Amino acid sequence: MKLENNLSKKCKIFISVITLFISFSLISLNTCANERGEVYLVTIKGTIDLGLSSYVKRALEEATINKAKAVILEIDTFGGRVDAATQIRDKIMNLNVPIIAYVRNRAWSAGALIALSAEYILMDKSASIGAAEPRPADEKNISALKAEFVSTALSRRRSKDIAAAMVDKDIEIDGIIEKDKILTLNAEQALTLGFTDGISSNLEEVLDFINFKSAEVVYIYPNWAENISRFITNPAVSPLLLSLGFLGLIIEFWTLGWGIAGSIGIISLALFFGGHIIGGLAGLETIILFVIGILLILAEIFFIPGFGLAGISGITAILASIFLTFGNIVQATYSILIALIISIVGFFLLIKFFPSTRTWRSFVLSTAQNKELGYTVGTRDLERFVGKKGIAITPLRPSGIAEVNGKKLNVLTRGEYVEINTKIKVISVEANKIVVEEIETSN
Repeated sequence: MKLENNLSKKCKIFISVITLFISFSLISLNTCANERGEVYLVTIKGTIDLGLSSYVKRALEEATINKAKAVILEIDTFGGRVDAATQIRDKIMNLNVPIIAYVRNRAWSAGALIALSAEYILMDKSASIGAAEPRPADEKNISALKAEFVSTALSRRRSKDIAAAMVDKDIEIDGIIEKDKILTLNAEQALTLGFTDGISSNLEEVLDFINFKSAEVVYIYPNWAENISRFITNPAVSPLLLSLGFLGLIIEFWTLGWGIAGSIGIISLALFFGGHIIGGLAGLETIILFVIGILLILAEIFFIPGFGLAGISGITAILASIFLTFGNIVQATYSILIALIISIVGFFLLIKFFPSTRTWRSFVLSTAQNKELGYTVGTRDLERFVGKKGIAITPLRPSGIAEVNGKKLNVLTRGEYVEINTKIKVISVEANKIVVEEIETSN
């Protein structure tokens, strides 16, 4: 019994020593890391989009959690989405870690706002900053963006007039910028005017400026999800995916059934939403609305004749989900309008020119079944239906099935849509194609 008590005490002492050792090691490692002074480097390069905003916010949060001594934003951008830039700006302004903006080549437009939000601005000797007039340059957009630039400049003790002149061409500053011109400063000008804090030719000089020359630099790179999100949320790619999605759905409404066009459309829209969801830019409500919209459209195509409440509700749900995904009504409106214009123009070009292409001819049998070529089945039996009346037993989009004189025939219209159970009339027979039109009924 005494031996067991001794063993128990020894075990407790051993466990206590191990616990103290581990705790001491963790504290020592944390202390060493802080003494070493890690500086985080975040790259803001290329078009500023919502995917970039997601990456920068994650990097800044990681720097805060790991108690970084400072964060360097290496900026080289022509600009991009203002909403993404303001998200980055807000995150920087609310951070307790010193932020240094290092303009490698240029910080134009939305990039200038990000640089302006940093505590210090350093520029390469060949860099420039400014050129922030919004597009479209209407009074509302200019007023809103100018207010962002001015308030950011004031909070960082920089010239509000210089900041405003980068956005509004009506701002005139003697000896600096004339009226009707947008201000862009090179490195020497910006330093002379006190708008920036120094000129640095490389990262080592930036570290020397903030007295962290011997610090360990931690590079934060975008992960695979953020790279995908950046590509899909790019202002040029998003409308393209929407265009392909809309075009595929339009083609499926025009034709009977479901095919390759509809599948491509669904895949394009799924990529659009998926990219925004991966980047944390869209929530569950957008997925639900999108899925409901697709289900309603599929129900319209397969189960409900004609085009009515289900189809309209489905399109409305999809458009609402797109607006929610963008989070910015102006950006969403422009993207949807661009996508609709491209898809409608693409659709009309497709139906006009595609039937004459080699690809179309490989799918369609265009040989006429003439008697001279050895065919024994001619069109004489079909010609007896010319002038006869019947009823559409499927929607004609423009092709479908109609019943004429008790016979079910494959027919097509001259392009117009005819609902099910509509009275029709055979107007011509072209080879083996039976062309019909809707009979107008008087009330």
